[in-house]
Amino acid sequence: MPPTHRVPGRTRRAALWTAATGVALAVAVAATAPASTATAAGSGPADRGSERVEYFTGPGAHPRHTEVPAAAPLSARERAEIKGDGDVVPIVRAGPTGSKLDVVFVGDGYTAGEQEDFHADVRAKWSKISAVEPYASYHSLFNVWAVDAVSRQSGVSGDPAADVVKDTALGSGFFCDGIERLLCVDTHKVEAYATKAADPDLVIVLSNSAKYGGAGYNDITSPSGYDGIATASSDNAQSDQVAVHETGHSLGKLADEYWYDEYGDHQGAEPREANTSKLTAAQLVSQQKKWYRWIGETSPDGGAVGAYEGGGYHPSGLYRPTADSIMRTLGREFNLPGREAMIAGFHRHAAVLTAVTPTDRAVRRGTKVGVEAADGVRLRWSVDGREVRRARGASAVTPRALGVPADGRAHTLSVRATDPTDAVRAPELRSGLTDTLTWRVRH
Repeated sequence: MPPTHRVPGRTRRAALWTAATGVALAVAVAATAPASTATAAGSGPADRGSERVEYFTGPGAHPRHTEVPAAAPLSARERAEIKGDGDVVPIVRAGPTGSKLDVVFVGDGYTAGEQEDFHADVRAKWSKISAVEPYASYHSLFNVWAVDAVSRQSGVSGDPAADVVKDTALGSGFFCDGIERLLCVDTHKVEAYATKAADPDLVIVLSNSAKYGGAGYNDITSPSGYDGIATASSDNAQSDQVAVHETGHSLGKLADEYWYDEYGDHQGAEPREANTSKLTAAQLVSQQKKWYRWIGETSPDGGAVGAYEGGGYHPSGLYRPTADSIMRTLGREFNLPGREAMIAGFHRHAAVLTAVTPTDRAVRRGTKVGVEAADGVRLRWSVDGREVRRARGASAVTPRALGVPADGRAHTLSVRATDPTDAVRAPELRSGLTDTLTWRVRH
C-alpha cells in the first residue's frame, strides 16, 4: 500500500482515518532501516539482553516472533521527567480498582495539545476491543484509564518511512528490528507511566498513527502485577485486533495456535497453556484433559471443537482446539476453550462481588447492607449459614428484615455471588467465579 503521511492535529488525522479505511492493507515486507536512521525504540547495547516480541504483518495474517534489544534502564533525569508528567484520566469507572480489572492505556506521540485526541482514541479503541466476546458480556468488570504522556512531537518514528524519527515520550517506532509493522516502545518508560494508575492489570500503548502495526511483549512481568504490554496504532481500523490477540496471552494465558514450518515436530513436554496439547481428541476425552469438555461443540470461530494438528509454533506434534481462532489469525473469534480461559482471566483480577457496606466492622439489625455485583450474577443471602430465599437477587437488605433476632447473641449475615455462565465448564475455573462477603451483626 502507498505510504500514509502523518499530519499532526485531529482534523487531518480524521481525514487520514477515512483514507486508511478505504485502502486494503497489504502484507508488509520486512525492511532494514538505513544505517543513518535513529534506532527504533527498545534498541541498545547487546549486553542489555533482549526482549521477545510478537508482531503482525497485516490484517488476517499469522503473527511472527522476534527478539529485539532490551530497553536501557531509566536515568535519574528520565525518571524525574516522567514523575512530573502523566495525568491519569478515568475513561470507564465500573467500581473500586481493587475489585475490577483495570485496563491502562498509555499514549505516545501525542503533544500537549493532543491529549484530548488521545482520550478520544482510547474511547474508540476500547469500544472496539470490548465489543469482542467474551469482553462484550463482561463490561461491568472493567475500569479503563488513560495515562497522558506528553510527547515533544506528534506521530511516531517509522511513519510513513523508516527514516522518519520523532521525539516521543515512550519512543514508539515502526521498523523495529528492521520489520516495518513491528511497533516497539521503551518498556521501562511504559512501566513508569502505567504504574501512575492505581492498579494496572492490563497495559496497552496507543501510538499516534494511522499505520497498521503493533507488538506484544508477552514475556514481561511487571513488579506492579500486570503481565505483558501490547502496542497498537491509534487510528488504524484493524489495530484493535492486535490488542485483543495480545490479551489472549496476558489475561487468558493462551498459547499461539499458529506454527512455523521450520519448527518441525514438537518433541517437548505437554504445554502448560490450556489451548495446546500433545493429545488427540480421543485421548483428550479418554484422559479427561484440557478442553475435553468442549469436544464436538460448535465453536464461535467456526466448526466443531476437536484436536487440529499444528499450534504452539509447531506444525506437528501439537494440537489446537479449532481450525482458526483469533489465537491463530487476527479478525477471528476466541474459540470455546479460549473464551473459557479469558473469562477465568477476567475473574482473576475482578471480583464478582463488591461491598458497599464495609465488612470490617459490625452492623446493626436495622442497618441497610448493600453490595455491587457484576452483571448477570446470582446473589444469595444467608443468616448464620442458612439461606433466606426471599432475598435472592437483592443488592441491599437489612438484617432485621432477613430474620436476625434481637436475642443478644452474635449473628452473621453473608451474601454469595456466582457468575452462572455456561461458557466456563472446568470446575477448577468455576471456583473463581464465586465470591462471598460476611458481616457481623450486633444490636
